[in-house]
Amino acid sequence: MKRILALVLCALTLPTYGASSRLKDLVTFRGVRENSLIGYGLVIGLNGSGDGGGEITNTSLKKMFQTLGLNPQKEVTSKNVAAVIVTAKLPAFGRMGQKLDVTVSSIGDASSLAGGTLLVTPLKGGDGQIYAVANGPLSIGGIDKGKKMATTGRIPDGGIIEKELEMSFNDKKALRMALNNPDFTTAARIERTINQELGGKYATASDATTIDVIIPTYYERKVVELVANLENYKVIADALAKIVINERTGTLVAGGDIVLKKSAISHRDMVLEVKGGDDGSGKKIIQAMDQTTTINDLVKALNALGTTPEDLISIFQALKQNGSLLAEIELI
Repeated sequence: MKRILALVLCALTLPTYGASSRLKDLVTFRGVRENSLIGYGLVIGLNGSGDGGGEITNTSLKKMFQTLGLNPQKEVTSKNVAAVIVTAKLPAFGRMGQKLDVTVSSIGDASSLAGGTLLVTPLKGGDGQIYAVANGPLSIGGIDKGKKMATTGRIPDGGIIEKELEMSFNDKKALRMALNNPDFTTAARIERTINQELGGKYATASDATTIDVIIPTYYERKVVELVANLENYKVIADALAKIVINERTGTLVAGGDIVLKKSAISHRDMVLEVKGGDDGSGKKIIQAMDQTTTINDLVKALNALGTTPEDLISIFQALKQNGSLLAEIELI
């Protein structure tokens, strides 16, 4: 139990203010993101651990043979073949010929994809167009005698980009950034920092998430250089005063500018009150906390009395209900 309390205390003593963060850790730029690709394919070469039939697999096999110039008259069935879904991520600025890692997952009755090879599989984007092609031998990994996740595998560098996303990034006249954690204070600070660094009114925060930046004339056709500079601007990110409690594990994590007002607490064999001394009840007494007291001070005082995580959870919830703890409490 003491070990858990130590972990809780460490979490609550982490500094949340005064430390600045790089802009690149706080925002994402519009259009600069990965795109999901998906395709349907066949894995062959399995040692009797494939689907062994099924309408989808059999139809796919027949079409494959027809593509190769064969014309089977009967339905083709094999336990060495498995129908799979293939997925990959297309980088924001992926270029033709660039290689991708792909993930292959069985959708039929195959018991294992170990030792299999993915046949050439087109990978499509959300618009239905083919952006990459994947194939190659699967790497299952982490198998203990074929028992662990044998129906999912990966092919490192198994995909090749065949089509690029059209994006004239260097010709942009404006940039749009989105805060990863929406907050009005942080958005205003980012706007102020960018305008100070660029020497003009170039950035505008339109809400708690969105900051638009006009490209200065001296950065025209040098947008990559501008973004590189923007990413390294330092901003102090604000945070909502919140305490997250996991009652199953007894873990508490506090963040943000949490205020603790003057409080008087009585819990089990301990009392936290406005004046020190012995109240004659035999309970342990410690000096009350004033409004400048931090959560860290409170936890240290309670921890010194052998308070359990369950006690802390109850005390925080009571303080919140009483209005003495100015923070949001979230149970997970």
